[in-house]
Amino acid sequence: MIFPSAIDIAPVLQALGISYLSYEHPPLANCDVAKSIGLQREGVALKNLFLRDNYGKRHFLVITLAEKQLDLKMLSKQQAVSRLGFCSTERLAKYLKVRPGCVSALAICNDESQQVELWLDEVLKDASLWQCHPFENDKTWVLTLKDLQKLWSQTGHQPCWVSLPTR
Repeated sequence: MIFPSAIDIAPVLQALGISYLSYEHPPLANCDVAKSIGLQREGVALKNLFLRDNYGKRHFLVITLAEKQLDLKMLSKQQAVSRLGFCSTERLAKYLKVRPGCVSALAICNDESQQVELWLDEVLKDASLWQCHPFENDKTWVLTLKDLQKLWSQTGHQPCWVSLPTR
């Protein structure tokens, strides 16, 4: 499979009048790597989890603070969804068209059939600048929440603000 890259999302953002700060850095497999190398960027560091229900019928992109440890069992109960679990690499490629470590708020754009629900942690409502990988984990683009909402609206994804339980 050929995965989209930053070159593919840049014109989409430009067409919507969305600008962003751009950083290049070593590939980041997860939030802990960014922290361990002392990477400094504008905006709030985010954790992006691609989850599915127990039956594999519903899929969720869950975005929260990088340091937050979610309680998926409690989240399942809270949202009345059968047991939540992490999606396979194959599901990630099928629905969000990115590799592991490249999931971000921008990846929802690749869900053209709107099979993925977007759940955002309520604590992020006041975070004006969001760090996002543009489909590649050696780059970080920082966008305003307002611009992300404009993008999500364009793709037909209505975010659901959720109070995410922690362990």
